[in-house]
Amino acid sequence: MEENVEKQHITIHIYDTQISIMVPKEQEQMYREAGTMINERLNTYFGHYKGLKSDKEIIYYAMIDIALRCVAESKKNDVAPITDILTELSDEIKEALEKS
Repeated sequence: MEENVEKQHITIHIYDTQISIMVPKEQEQMYREAGTMINERLNTYFGHYKGLKSDKEIIYYAMIDIALRCVAESKKNDVAPITDILTELSDEIKEALEKS
């Protein structure tokens, strides 16, 4: 982490626990939105599985759900395949121009 980043202390309520953390000041809103997302997933899973599964297992289900969403989003935004294709096309164009 960068040492010159201005940080602030925030408290986020996650399910039944208050979490106190130091966050980069410009990322506070993202941390709060992340807390909201976590709570939404936990509430959904606890709503369906409370009494049927252990709290720990329900939390793991929610964690898998959130991680899967992150992986899917990162793959959706992955521009590496496009960059690779553009590089190949650029190389082919250069070769064609050099031959002519």
